Amino acid sequence: MRQLNFMEPGRLEWLEAAEPRLEGDGEAIVRPLVVATCDLDKFLVRGLAPVEGPFPFGHEGVAEVLEVGDAVEGTRPGDLVSVPFQVSCGECTTCRRGYTGNCERVERMSMYGLPMGTNCGGFMSDAVRVPFADAMLVAVPEGIEPTAIASLSDNIPDGWRTVAPQLAERPGAPVLICAAGAAIALYATSIALALGAERVDLAGGSSYIRGRAGELGANLLEAEFPKRFGQYPITVDASGTPEGLECAVRSTEPEGVCTSIGIYFTDTTPMPLLEMYTKGIRFHTGRAHARPAMEPILDLVRSGTFKPELVTAETAGWEDAPEAIAGHRSKLVISR
Repeated sequence: MRQLNFMEPGRLEWLEAAEPRLEGDGEAIVRPLVVATCDLDKFLVRGLAPVEGPFPFGHEGVAEVLEVGDAVEGTRPGDLVSVPFQVSCGECTTCRRGYTGNCERVERMSMYGLPMGTNCGGFMSDAVRVPFADAMLVAVPEGIEPTAIASLSDNIPDGWRTVAPQLAERPGAPVLICAAGAAIALYATSIALALGAERVDLAGGSSYIRGRAGELGANLLEAEFPKRFGQYPITVDASGTPEGLECAVRSTEPEGVCTSIGIYFTDTTPMPLLEMYTKGIRFHTGRAHARPAMEPILDLVRSGTFKPELVTAETAGWEDAPEAIAGHRSKLVISR
């Protein structure tokens, strides 16, 4: 089968690979139909992340089920499904606690289409093996376009986890997002407003992020980060910069929550730990656990209050994927 591989920054190539086969009765084989780029993919293709090729590419997408094992109950051939980017069994203690990115039954950081941890194949392929079909695969409801939820595998849940649990604790609270070029900031903006946030203030951000955020209903603050922007019960660092991180942390009110989705490949400036301590804020960083958030997000999409397709800025056909991915600068969705 054909499989798109990241070779080096700025270059991806179609290569022949062995076709995956069922290795257990609880598995499935799926054929990706729609694939989105993740925010991290921009760093990979630009050479801004410390990784080396070749490796199979793509970890966000919607697929058609081709084949299932005898023990699979939740899906059948022909079904449209979203596939989380992390491999998880759904049954171990860690998965049951909702931390599916750290499943105990697979090697650490087992994921699709990424060179960190165990790479389980890329979604830019003719077929992909899903080891735990019933635990992982999420059916795409009728009436929802696959292109709209191509990022349900990763980036949309990443945005969800920065605001949804926090707004459940503090209904109607205002939200501050310190942004750069990550589309996760836009998903967080849209989800927060859909869940009833009083307002979303967005600081920083590229022209794409600021333009789309304004269209989604965000209140745009300064493009440069000051030391702080007032006091917010919910803050998000989606900047990937020391200045944005510090601003988000210092803008968190006493007993508030600050979530950072930034991947910092180098050491940042020291955190304002004394201020964090005296205010008693909660600071969370780490990978999103995508699987538990997928159904609640789909419910929000079905309600019509959250329209993730509004974040997409670039599209391409399957055969044009190597060039489109190598040159993309915003959320890109590729379709067969």
